[in-house]
Amino acid sequence: MTFSTPDPVWPVLVLAAIQFGDALLCLRPVRFIAECFEAVRWPRRLWWLMPVIKFAATAGLIAGLWIPYLAALTCAALIGYFVAAVGMHVAARDLGRNLFVNATGMLAICIAVPLVAFWA
Repeated sequence: MTFSTPDPVWPVLVLAAIQFGDALLCLRPVRFIAECFEAVRWPRRLWWLMPVIKFAATAGLIAGLWIPYLAALTCAALIGYFVAAVGMHVAARDLGRNLFVNATGMLAICIAVPLVAFWA
């Protein structure tokens, strides 16, 4: 078991692609993302942070293919991000699609990636 660099790399690349696509969708939030932000009462003045965070995650995942521990650290940060997102949805009583498809689905993916890429 090593956390140095991922092996296989494909799960990290898939997660990077998902984060990149999500970042693009957050630049000018598409309807379902805007509704998600509004449902958890994420202040509109902070919406600009979301693509920054997601592009940074993309960069961390890709750079982590060569920089030891960076992909594992980025996966851990994404797990923390989506645990917080799940908590925000629960606190806001947004217990529908946003919680179960968006936040919980992404949390599951972010947990699965290090399991496959670092512990397989």
